[in-house]
Amino acid sequence: MLLVKQELLAALAGTLESFSPGHGAKAAFESPKVADHGDLASTAAMQLAKPLGRKPRELAEDISAALRATPAFRQWVDAIEIAGPGFLNIRLKDAAKQQVVREVLGAGEAFGRQAGTAERVLVEFVSANPTGPLHVGHGRQAALGDAICNLLATQGAQVYREFYYNDAGVQIQTLATSTQLRAKGFKPGDPQWPEQAYNGEYIADIADDFKAKKTVRSDDREYTASGDVDDLDSMRQFAVAYLRHEQDLDLQAFQVRFDNYYLESSLYTSGRVEATVDKLVAAGKTYEQDGALWLKSTDYGDDKDRVMRKGDGSYTYFVPDVAYHIAKWERGFHKVVNIQGTDHHGTIARVRAGLQASGEGIPAGYPDYVLHTMVRVMRGGEEVKISKRAGSYVTLRDLIEWTSTDAVRFFLLSRKPDTEYTFDVDLAIAQNNDNPVFYVQYAHARICSVLASWGGDVATLGQADLAPLSSPAAQPLLLLLARFPDMLAGAAKDFAPHDVTFYLRELASAYHSYYDAERILVDDEPVKMARLALVAATAQVLHNGLAILGVSAPRKM
Repeated sequence: MLLVKQELLAALAGTLESFSPGHGAKAAFESPKVADHGDLASTAAMQLAKPLGRKPRELAEDISAALRATPAFRQWVDAIEIAGPGFLNIRLKDAAKQQVVREVLGAGEAFGRQAGTAERVLVEFVSANPTGPLHVGHGRQAALGDAICNLLATQGAQVYREFYYNDAGVQIQTLATSTQLRAKGFKPGDPQWPEQAYNGEYIADIADDFKAKKTVRSDDREYTASGDVDDLDSMRQFAVAYLRHEQDLDLQAFQVRFDNYYLESSLYTSGRVEATVDKLVAAGKTYEQDGALWLKSTDYGDDKDRVMRKGDGSYTYFVPDVAYHIAKWERGFHKVVNIQGTDHHGTIARVRAGLQASGEGIPAGYPDYVLHTMVRVMRGGEEVKISKRAGSYVTLRDLIEWTSTDAVRFFLLSRKPDTEYTFDVDLAIAQNNDNPVFYVQYAHARICSVLASWGGDVATLGQADLAPLSSPAAQPLLLLLARFPDMLAGAAKDFAPHDVTFYLRELASAYHSYYDAERILVDDEPVKMARLALVAATAQVLHNGLAILGVSAPRKM
């Protein structure tokens, strides 16, 4: 149906151009909100009526007549109906809708994907400081980032995945001193234990391995402990490497990878922070007041000017963020997506202001942000708030161990990022239709079971006569399969992987309904082959959609 739609769109563009030169480029189809209104719709008559000085419905009649005369509309369109003030509702012939089955089977895993482009996109996500295990909020961010990367890749973008973290600063120093206290035999609750220290059991594990002079390796660093409990610098470096290794294990279990790890400390050691401040001063975008250096961020839409350098000479936290994003721009990433918690909302305006003021030619909307809320976890009907491993929160590893990687990914992607979400552990392990990931995966496994019972070569189904797929039961499946590429394009544009979860649940529901309505392995050979082709195409699209979410498509359940 993709080729059909392209042919019809070309015919619509040519027709509109003949009515009003220049309007052919604006040709577009919409999906009717009510299925009974047809398969495609166009508002062209209402858009052209005013420029042409005509009544919309009368113009719609003329456009309809012209469209019906085109070869593409004669071949693929059953009827064009005028509705309301001038809508063109288009009903496709069965043969047009059936073409999507052949397209899916022909393209396989590439169905829904667009050709590669030169666009380079950097997606920064997780970016957890190495001060403890990854919590459930990091898990939501990992699922979002990975799925958004996959979505952008379906549209042909060259996607680069980056993890940014602070390997110095106050939090890292607290990590080091907490580990040192543990190594010296102190523990939470002792008089010597500071209130701000990290209390999780993982601190004791780090201390024990440090004293044992172990070597730890992560994706971006390796370090061997000195074993000297008075060597705070060695303890700091070991603790960072240890927790980066732990994060890597969590991310590997979650099947998330990164192309690069970027250290906040490198922005200082390379001189990027100082260079960024110098640029802003030279551009006349700063001023001195009360012993501090201020950015004129109100010039760029911020609600107030922001302090860049405090009276003690230290920089406020958004300054290295500006330096980091200038580095992204200079590396050639003119499309950047940051996935962060909603607590970062207040930094967006000041970071963008600093980037625009830098004189680098960075546009106002750079970078894009996807903000997500935290996640509540319910188990056994009660909220789970702490983890033995972390001491104060539920970790991503806990959630994976209680359920599965597939369940965690699908559940954390099943709502808009900025909406509150409660992860129900009991639901995630339930094997029934109330569990959305089970429901979708079961549809795929059910189709695989049908194909296995048939026992034929699936590759031959691409040549099946699809004419028998004209029943009312088959129509929802055909139309949903045809929607997949447009759904992907929209989800990628809006950074909305939850759209994929909604689509997959709808497709699974349509398949289950079809399976209940029509026998597939019937005696009539042409009918059987057509129905097998339809369900094989459905399995392929379920597989493709789940792959974008990083969720498996099991053949058996």
